[in-house]
Amino acid sequence: MFFHFGMNTFTNSEWGTGEESPELFNPTALDANQWIDAAAGAGVSLVILTAKHHDGFCLWPSQYTHHSVERSPWKGGKGDVVKEFVDAARARGIDAGLYLSPWDRHEKSYGLEIEYNEFYLAQLQELLTRYGSISEIWFDGAKGKNAKNMTYYFEDWFAMVKELQSSINIFSDAGPDVRWVGDEKGFAGTTCWSTINRTMLKIGDASMVNYLNTGDARGTDWVPPECDVSIRPGWFWHNNETAKPLSQLLDIYYNSVGRNCVLLLNVPPNSTGLISEADIERLRQFRSAINTIFSKNLAQGSKAKASSQRGGEDGGFAAMNVLDGDDQTYWAPKEDKDGNGYWIELGRLDPSASFNVVRIQEAIAMGQRIMRHQVYADGKAVANGTTVGYKRLHRLKTPLGAKKVKVWIKASRGVPLISAVGLHFDPFHGVSINGTSL
Repeated sequence: MFFHFGMNTFTNSEWGTGEESPELFNPTALDANQWIDAAAGAGVSLVILTAKHHDGFCLWPSQYTHHSVERSPWKGGKGDVVKEFVDAARARGIDAGLYLSPWDRHEKSYGLEIEYNEFYLAQLQELLTRYGSISEIWFDGAKGKNAKNMTYYFEDWFAMVKELQSSINIFSDAGPDVRWVGDEKGFAGTTCWSTINRTMLKIGDASMVNYLNTGDARGTDWVPPECDVSIRPGWFWHNNETAKPLSQLLDIYYNSVGRNCVLLLNVPPNSTGLISEADIERLRQFRSAINTIFSKNLAQGSKAKASSQRGGEDGGFAAMNVLDGDDQTYWAPKEDKDGNGYWIELGRLDPSASFNVVRIQEAIAMGQRIMRHQVYADGKAVANGTTVGYKRLHRLKTPLGAKKVKVWIKASRGVPLISAVGLHFDPFHGVSINGTSL
């Protein structure tokens, strides 16, 4: 979960000017524990805060600028949002991440290559040495058309980040650990590889969005995609905006998590410093819907068989591994030397138990392999696709029952390794409420 919060929250803006007075920042009821409670209730494992957005206002007392909470009336200038945020996350066992905008519209050294890069490195060092373990650091290339020319020393920044926190994940258009998916609507490509060639990427290069969206089957770098999208139309809180409907959030889930991506959902605190109750309720609905859909696997109790399996029934790679609920076990077939492809079939299903979601998961610790696949129900093709990765969710147009469901791997980079196949019923799909189809 992303938390966009800062000066823009108080000025009804998305991109501030950098000329705002720190006096405007005064979230009198700020409660980071409430934010994290909302995240935990939604099943979130990582939270990220905008420690500094493009306006340059810092949510921690930085010794390198006066444009920070230290000059605000909030807590008499003694407050530190970053500390409260990280402490609240740590108390709930949720990982914390930070975003530090490279574009700074307040800082006078912006545009001076050496001076600004030194300034930025100094602020980065503050964030990564004051607050304990940080799990993800977020960089982007966003800046206005009329912004000063500025060369960012990204490789120097990355090197210092890894020196200060060796296990941290670095996010940017070009990784190196996690990559932007190429859009802000929360949709990955129908083909989505975790692999990519980083040498082809440049932070802020808009011409690469399609490549970021799909990844590269021949990519030499493992840089999984992250889908960032806001629960509201804007990234920051605005009084006249409301949360996306549940149907839209579920579409986002199927097209991000269901396409081999990490979903990063932004939920912006309001000007009092709290997540709005309406947004919390929408998060509850979202979590409840996901639980309703996926808590029951209609394939449980079925019998799995496959085109082949390495080592026989007792070799540890049996077809039945796809039904044991353990990500660490998987079905591994023998190498296909005849060119017939690979398949795994779930039989002895109850045809009266309708499903409209097919879930396929690769043993992702062993890499991403599947290039093309098709799903059959009682011999009839009901879904097809390209990549699978950590998770592929096929949402069928209409519910159906079947005695057998077969997943046929039509093309793969090496032998496919499948850790799970599931069948689920989504009661929200195709339902019409007030004339709006879900």
